[in-house]
Amino acid sequence: MYPGTDAVTGATILGCLGPTLSADERKFLADADPWGFILFARNVENPDQLRRLTHDLRTSVGRDAPVLVDQEGGRVQRLRPPHWREFPPPLDQAAMVAPQNRSRAMWLRGRLIADDLRSVGIDVNCAPNLDLAEADTHRFLRNRCYGTDVDAVVAAARAMVAGMAAGGVLPVMKHMPGHGRARLDTHQELPRVDAALADLMAHDFAPFRALADLPMAMTAHIVFSAIDPLAPATLSAPVVRVIREAIGFDGLLMSDDLSMQALSGTHSQRAAGVIAAGCDLVLQCNGDPDEGGQVVAAAGRMTAAATRRAGAALAQRRAAEPADMAALDAEYAALLAVADV
Repeated sequence: MYPGTDAVTGATILGCLGPTLSADERKFLADADPWGFILFARNVENPDQLRRLTHDLRTSVGRDAPVLVDQEGGRVQRLRPPHWREFPPPLDQAAMVAPQNRSRAMWLRGRLIADDLRSVGIDVNCAPNLDLAEADTHRFLRNRCYGTDVDAVVAAARAMVAGMAAGGVLPVMKHMPGHGRARLDTHQELPRVDAALADLMAHDFAPFRALADLPMAMTAHIVFSAIDPLAPATLSAPVVRVIREAIGFDGLLMSDDLSMQALSGTHSQRAAGVIAAGCDLVLQCNGDPDEGGQVVAAAGRMTAAATRRAGAALAQRRAAEPADMAALDAEYAALLAVADV
C-alpha cells in the first residue's frame, strides 16, 4: 500500500484538529512529513470515521506512518463506549483483581485495547505507564500508574506490553525517567524533584531500566535537580544521557506534548530544545497549524541515529494474532468481577 518506512522524515509526531482532514491540513502534513501522528478524543466519532482518518493521515505523507493514541484506560482513554471497550484506571484494576491473576488481567487488558485500536488503523499505544505511584503523586497521574513498588509495576507492564504485541500494537513507555514523585500537573506547571540520584536510580528509574528493551519511550516534563537543576527532562541533555547510559534505553525517544504549560519559551524554542537535548522526536499534539509550523521548522529532519531507532521500532510491527475476542472479553470481565464476590 505504501513505500517502506525507513525514509528520513521530519522529527515530529503531529496531531490534527478534528475528525476529518481539511485540504489545508493535508497540504501542511504533506509538507511537514512527520514521522507519525497522534489522535485525541476530538478526532474520534465512530469506527468508520476513524478508519477513514487514519487512512487519510497516512495518505497525506505517502507511507505507512505510525498512528499513536493514549488508550491507557480510566480517565486517559480516547476511544470510548458505545463503539469501544471501557477500562478502569490501572491502579484501580490492580485493587480489583486477586494478586495471582493480576498479570493475566493486564495481558488481557493489553490484548483487548489492541483489538480496539488495530480495527481502526491505530498501531501504537502510549502505554505502559512505568511511573511509581507515591502517596503524594499528583491526582492527574496517580491512578494511571500500575503500582506502588518496582516489582509490581514491572510485572504489570510486561504483561500489558505482551498483550498489546499479540494484538499488533506497539508500546510507548512513559514518562521517562519517572513521573511518580511529581506533585504538580505538568499540563499546568513544572514539577521539581529533589531526591538524591541514588534514590532515583534504585526506585523511580528502576522500572524503566527493567523495560529498557522496549522500542519507544516518552519523556517527563520534570526537573530532576540531582541531574540538571535548570531544565526539565524533556529539554535536558544530562537527563537524556542518564536515560541512554544509566537506564540503558536505546529505543526511540519522544518528548511529551510540547503544548503543556510545564515548558516555557516559544514552540520553536521548545522544539529546538527537545532535539538539542538528544530526544529523537518532538510530540506536538494540539493540531494548531501555526504552532505546528513553528515546531516542524525548529525540529528539522530526523538524525541518522533517530532514523535507525525509528526503523528498529517499526520493524517490530506485526499483524494481530488470531484470537477468540468474545472469550477474552468474558475472561477479563470475570477476573475483574472477583473483587465483588
